[in-house]
Amino acid sequence: MNSEKKHPLNLDWYAIITFVEKGLLVVIAFLTVYAVVVEMITVVSSRAVTLTDLLLMFIYAEVLGMVAAFYKYRKIPITVPIFIAITALCRLIILQGKGINTIDLLYESGAILLLATSALVIRWNLINLVREEKKMDE
Repeated sequence: MNSEKKHPLNLDWYAIITFVEKGLLVVIAFLTVYAVVVEMITVVSSRAVTLTDLLLMFIYAEVLGMVAAFYKYRKIPITVPIFIAITALCRLIILQGKGINTIDLLYESGAILLLATSALVIRWNLINLVREEKKMDE
């Protein structure tokens, strides 16, 4: 008797999830490029470029960079989403303008500071980790 019978639902879930993940990243890349084109058309038609437009384009560039990094290295550096969040918060503050509530501005600025500090700590730990590996190799 064959004890290793294949069940109909015995699927390679890792392969399925990986395939779906890669498909979603392709969709994200195409939609980001579409959003860039729409934003460029909007800027050209209005004949004015604002700081919020530039920050939005920077966010799009970072998203595309994150997708490219995933396909090149098979992982996403954790600092990239942090930089995207910082840029998005800066854009939010600029969009709110002078009518922003003071406490909201403090919360958003605190969030930017917290994100920047976390990126610095992560970067510092990565640099120290590389240094320790080099010392061990010598």
